[in-house]
Amino acid sequence: MLGMCRGRRKFVAASLALIFIPALTWLYLSSANFTVKPLPLSPLDPQSSVLIGAAAEHQDLELQLRDVEEHNHVLRREISLPPRVATHSSHHSNSRQGNQLHTHSTEEGTGDSEAKKGVASGNSSDCVPQPVVNKCETIHIAIVCAGYNASRDVVTLVKSVLFHRRNPLHFHFITDSIARKILADLFHTWMVPAVHVNFYDADELKSEVSWIPNKHYSGIYGLMKLVLTKTLPSDLQKVIVLDTDITFATDIAELWVVFHKFKGQQVLGLVENQSDWYLGNLWKNHRPWPALGRGFNTGVILLLLDRLRKLKWEQMWRLTAERELMSMLSTSLADQDIFNAVIKQNPFLVHQLPCFWNVQLSDHTRSEKCYKDVSDLKVIHWNSPKKLRVKNKHVEFFRNLYLTFLEYDGNLLRRELFGCPSETDHNSENLQKTLSELDEDDPCYEFRRERFTVHRTHVYFLHYEYEPALDNTDVTLVAQLSMDRLQMLEAICKHWEGPISLALYLSDAEAQQFLRYSQGSEVLMSRSNVGYHIVYKEGQFYPVNLLRNVAMGQVNTPYMFLSDIDFLPMYGLYEYLRYHVWTKGHAPTDFAKWRTATTPYRVQWEADFEPYVMVRRESPEYDRRFVGFGWNKVAHIMELDAQEYEFVVLPNAYMIHMPHAPSFDITKFRSNKQYRACLKTLKEEFQQNMSRRYGFAALKYMTVDNNS
Repeated sequence: MLGMCRGRRKFVAASLALIFIPALTWLYLSSANFTVKPLPLSPLDPQSSVLIGAAAEHQDLELQLRDVEEHNHVLRREISLPPRVATHSSHHSNSRQGNQLHTHSTEEGTGDSEAKKGVASGNSSDCVPQPVVNKCETIHIAIVCAGYNASRDVVTLVKSVLFHRRNPLHFHFITDSIARKILADLFHTWMVPAVHVNFYDADELKSEVSWIPNKHYSGIYGLMKLVLTKTLPSDLQKVIVLDTDITFATDIAELWVVFHKFKGQQVLGLVENQSDWYLGNLWKNHRPWPALGRGFNTGVILLLLDRLRKLKWEQMWRLTAERELMSMLSTSLADQDIFNAVIKQNPFLVHQLPCFWNVQLSDHTRSEKCYKDVSDLKVIHWNSPKKLRVKNKHVEFFRNLYLTFLEYDGNLLRRELFGCPSETDHNSENLQKTLSELDEDDPCYEFRRERFTVHRTHVYFLHYEYEPALDNTDVTLVAQLSMDRLQMLEAICKHWEGPISLALYLSDAEAQQFLRYSQGSEVLMSRSNVGYHIVYKEGQFYPVNLLRNVAMGQVNTPYMFLSDIDFLPMYGLYEYLRYHVWTKGHAPTDFAKWRTATTPYRVQWEADFEPYVMVRRESPEYDRRFVGFGWNKVAHIMELDAQEYEFVVLPNAYMIHMPHAPSFDITKFRSNKQYRACLKTLKEEFQQNMSRRYGFAALKYMTVDNNS
């Protein structure tokens, strides 16, 4: 008799798996019959990339970042205030905690020597008291982000901001549904203290700007900065607006403090455009939108939202755009063209920022005039479609700075801001409470702690596009891997043409190696139905069941085929599973019977079986207490049996096991007595939990002799 559960019968289909040796193992497939609920690097050599020492990489990154920090300290010393000036900080009544003021260096220094007529320049060098930012004042940042690639760019931008910041941050993301899914999961699992995130639906804003023809590669999303006064909360007074291709080389508070310098009707803080685009001399008959002099670049904007609303900004930019479009027909640089046309008519709106607040690295710019030394750099803007391949005298330095943050361990940015009260984060609070209840003297403490570790997760790291078939039979292959199994991806993609959901356990640096590997692989680049979900490394164990759960969580087909990366599906298995009529299930297989079977047949659950199964998308997750090697699949099959899944073997389907070196975790299992003892303890606790949850029907699990 099977275990008790929802009063329904569930079935599991299983089939044969062939090993090269040539011993045989089994492919088990399962499925349930309840209803669905709504809801230029070449491919890596198998041995090359995995030999890179993580410790050496980490040390190199730390040295690069330390060098950048030293240069920033030099800058701060050069332009920081004498001690006697600190008394002026009390004049700034907007500081919420006057006894906790923290002086940040301001923007005075290297900048443009040409101030536009009618525009206040921020490049004066008068010896006057400098404004400060309250140590605990929240800095608001708005970013428009849409799609998979832009979401990756945002992560690097956020890392650079977090690395230098000393203040609480509040990010306002205007996103499409794709970016929202990616970034919401990322920030939820990143758990950075004193960082708040809000999302605004870009699709709801499209009607506000869709009437504007735009030739820029950013498309309709490149126009959405125009409607921020309407989109962001009405009580938000000021915000820093950033493009996704920005890298910070200093504390963003130094930019935030510039708001104190706005005078009169100034509502926009902008850096002069560093190319000749708006001068209209790039080619014959070049006709740009109207601009004041060289115009302004909108990759970095300081917006005084409350004043803009009072000036009826919405009406202002709309009337300007309508007038200019009568002759220009479309924008070439998206929102930047319209901002400049408005400023041309109303130059009093702008507070001109020194150009080191937006060092623009497009081809043929004047960006070299913005800095005399590395210590002058504050914000780097990769505003060319060529991005890192842009032509610039010092591009190698800029590229290295960008790559440093690209590969920097984001877990190190989970640092507290001491001295600043923060809102209660119930998730973090509950996690800390749970961890505090663990006994650190327990020999198995590290095993138990890993179960509650929150791993930073970036779902859909690469572009993904797939709509399940309408016949309700579609199935996604689910697997997980680390860097040392990366070379197996191409073979699996060749054998399985259907959708795939993969969780990859990588460091930040390895994630970039994977990106380059995939971009250099014709096989992988030809597939848009493979979802790659990065779970970033943390702790000493390989969180195998967490990885499986992450991959399962992103499946959008009715069925999942739960496999491992070292098992190669037979050719045609995807179509066979979709159209073969089988009863849903999985189990220990009778090989003699399978060899001659022509129809599916049922089998009973037995101890220690861990077949590969196909199940409904709503099937139970894997138990996270099992990490590394041992019982991670056995426990899941036991759970299926307890929930009354029936196990059915599916003939004429098999997988091939691809041989590989033993994993680090299996080596630890074989060589470490304590590892084996802790695994035994976890097994026993799992069996007891099963007994409490499923009662009398689960007694059979208590008698299992666990030797695996």
